[in-house]
Amino acid sequence: MRVAVLSPITWRTPPTKYGPWEQVASTIAEGLADRGIDITLFATGDSITQGKLESVCKTPLGEDKSKNPKVWECLHISYLMEKANEFDIIHNHFDFLPLTYSGLISTPMITTIHGFSSHQILPVYKKYNKTAAYVSISDSDRHDDLTYLSTIYHGLNPEDFPFVKDKEGYLLYFGRIHPDKGTHLAIEIALKSSLPLKIAGLIQDEAYFNSHVKPYIDGEKVIYAGNANPVIRNKLLGSARALLHPIGFEEPFGLSVIEAMMTGTPVIAFKRGSMPELIVDGKTGYLVPDVPGAVSAVKKLGSISTQCCHDHAVRHFSQIRMIDEYIAAYKKVLAKKK
Repeated sequence: MRVAVLSPITWRTPPTKYGPWEQVASTIAEGLADRGIDITLFATGDSITQGKLESVCKTPLGEDKSKNPKVWECLHISYLMEKANEFDIIHNHFDFLPLTYSGLISTPMITTIHGFSSHQILPVYKKYNKTAAYVSISDSDRHDDLTYLSTIYHGLNPEDFPFVKDKEGYLLYFGRIHPDKGTHLAIEIALKSSLPLKIAGLIQDEAYFNSHVKPYIDGEKVIYAGNANPVIRNKLLGSARALLHPIGFEEPFGLSVIEAMMTGTPVIAFKRGSMPELIVDGKTGYLVPDVPGAVSAVKKLGSISTQCCHDHAVRHFSQIRMIDEYIAAYKKVLAKKK
């Protein structure tokens, strides 16, 4: 089987820091390569893979503001599509735009829908609904107007997220700094719990950071650790007493949630979107409705087994399980073509 994995080009694949879609594309590509599958990764030129690497965009768009994103995204996607007949299947992680080529090529394509950035993109998904193969990343993120091949949860390589049994006395916020992700609410929860909070993540909304986050950063009660690389990420996640995830939207998935649990760290999350699919309430963390609920949950963290968190993540969110399910999905799509 010859598989082309189409990754975004905003960040390197795998990302050096932030880049969830690129991270998932990399985990899939490397997992397929480990199985001996002929894999070609279409990504930025500085990307790393065991398979073949193809690129037209040498540096990530997120790091090179001189590039026009629309131009390079079109060049990137069309480069793969012009080579489509070299592959048995294309695995699209680039949202809706590659679908517009699907009627012009004979190679079948699977599209992992990493959430809907806006309802304005739905007309494209609807247009190709009868001929496309859509994979949702959680049951909660399925749109009623679309037909799905399956739901496949993201997976991690446990070796990349080592288990840490003994925790330190701080809470952690780990993710992009944006109102939707509730960074300011994590600060409120930590302050009301009388525990220090460490914050790590990409500042996606500068104005929000300056007005709602920065005034509280004092290096003691609230600490900003920057946009963490994997080494710092693992230390922060593994040593935290809990990850705070007070989201303000219906999040389609939450990589940081399963990353935390993989290291043995429980998660306190607002009960929205995919959170009930990821967290076992009272076993691997707590699902709460609001800030007071989160503060109450912090007091109950002593009843959570770190080993249980890790075991749950390995059982349900491993790279092996994800690759098994994607290979089954590929075979299902290829069987329809015959």
